Amino acid sequence: MALRACGLIIFRRLPIPKVDKNSIEFLLLQASDGIHHWTPPKGHVDPGEDDLETALRETREEAGLEASQLTVIEGFRKELNYVARQKPKTVIYWLAEVKDYDVEIRLSHEHQAYRWLGLDEACQLAAFKDMKAALQEGHQFLCSPEA
Repeated sequence: MALRACGLIIFRRLPIPKVDKNSIEFLLLQASDGIHHWTPPKGHVDPGEDDLETALRETREEAGLEASQLTVIEGFRKELNYVARQKPKTVIYWLAEVKDYDVEIRLSHEHQAYRWLGLDEACQLAAFKDMKAALQEGHQFLCSPEA
């Protein structure tokens, strides 16, 4: 059985909106483990918890952001499937915008750093191909006329 995890691709819009792709910044957290990879907040689903509840809980635990500080964006859900530590893993992400541009990020012991990054820089730090694709698809969704 595949491990299941859920998370939020957190973003903010620059206070003076531009009409270009650089007006959106994504939050990436650097893991404290030996790999030090950069990802959005995510974690494993606890028994009795639904996927979105997990994503919100993990975001609170890892980045110090409460559900009330976020707006989950309707219509975007990205599922990644890959092998981690020789086991199949499924991770589901939603897009969520911080309501306050200057919101305080409070990292847990699981992470050692965070950065707000434009799409290109976020994709450079996100070492995994699937994570880069999720960021690109999320950005494209946010820049579409329907968003």
